[in-house]
Amino acid sequence: MSHPAATPSETATKTRRYDLDWLRIIVFGLLIFYHIGMFFNTEDWHAKSGHMNGAMEPLMWLSSPWRLPMLFFISGVAIRFLSDKLGAGRFARDRFFRLFPVIVFGMYVIVPPQLWVELQRGGEIGPDFWTFYQGYAFEWDGPWSEHTPTWNHLWYVVYLFVYCMLLAPLVPALRAIADSRALAALGALFARPLVGPLLMVALPVLPFLLIRFTLTMQFPTTHDLTSDWANHAGSLTILLYGYMFAKNETLWRAVDRALPWVGALTLASFAFLYTAYSTWPAIEDNLPLVWTARIDRIIYAWAIILTLLGLARRFLNHDNAARRYLSEAVFPYYILHQTITVVGGFWLSGMGLDVWTEFGLLVAMTVFGCVLGYEVVKRVPLLRPVMGLKWRGSSKSGRAVSSTV
Repeated sequence: MSHPAATPSETATKTRRYDLDWLRIIVFGLLIFYHIGMFFNTEDWHAKSGHMNGAMEPLMWLSSPWRLPMLFFISGVAIRFLSDKLGAGRFARDRFFRLFPVIVFGMYVIVPPQLWVELQRGGEIGPDFWTFYQGYAFEWDGPWSEHTPTWNHLWYVVYLFVYCMLLAPLVPALRAIADSRALAALGALFARPLVGPLLMVALPVLPFLLIRFTLTMQFPTTHDLTSDWANHAGSLTILLYGYMFAKNETLWRAVDRALPWVGALTLASFAFLYTAYSTWPAIEDNLPLVWTARIDRIIYAWAIILTLLGLARRFLNHDNAARRYLSEAVFPYYILHQTITVVGGFWLSGMGLDVWTEFGLLVAMTVFGCVLGYEVVKRVPLLRPVMGLKWRGSSKSGRAVSSTV
């Protein structure tokens, strides 16, 4: 049954947020291709091609500032809707049983092949996977250069789980703030002509600038949970932005009105940062220019998030069969993809293929592996909950703003 697309103003009070569901699908899809790119670029990673080059790196760097923040923003919206529906206690219980099994299964089943490849590349272990796995699974912090067990790309799920557990007792207070007159007034201020878009960029960016000039200096991103304080501060902040936006119609109207302005800012920042990143060796000693790029990177991240939110509300606020399928499939794709890419890339790198053949095969292996894996997982009841799916299929599985995130 088809559903009529909602007007932008209507979406603020509805739980069927097709626009955000499409954005979630797109961002997870981009993340999958980003990790394929990591196999070919010059940065250190779990597996590397023999054809490493830096041609893609400026574009990859330009996706990094906003890709995971967008997912945390969407998660914040989902938290608002789900916690309003369930209440604080049931929300905490729901998040525990939806996310914790994914983390455990991911750390002990999905991720180990990635580390097995990485340690082989480093000459720390031989090719016997079972010997490696015994040390990985049964020795805390095994005898290798990397901590075991680990979560690698599943750090987003781990952090989201922790944030949900921490925020659950605060749900009544958060709801009161989100529904306050002060936040509605802020939305009205952001929706004003001319000055509104400027304030909508400038004010939310301030916490991220503060984090960049304080915590980031002392706590560079590690994804290790216990000392990743700059990452926590940024991720939790953007998640709370999503929570505050979720049902605030005035804020969403402000997004609509700001779209031309934030779109132009996004394009200008993209052009400046692309030029800076493409010529970084020539400018890295020019501290004023370097810090201009660092500050603009933060502005760009929030500007592109606002731009994509506005574009999605305008052009992606509709349902179809592809959205209904991908809204459920994309989270298992995310869980599976990096292991497929790492192991597949490691195998391909020893075959002496040219770069385009290797790239095409790795893309095909990753995409096919994700699709096949999901089709298997969704049919096996015991695998569904450890891959982020409900115990059984539901006619409501097409609901936008999936409660998985």
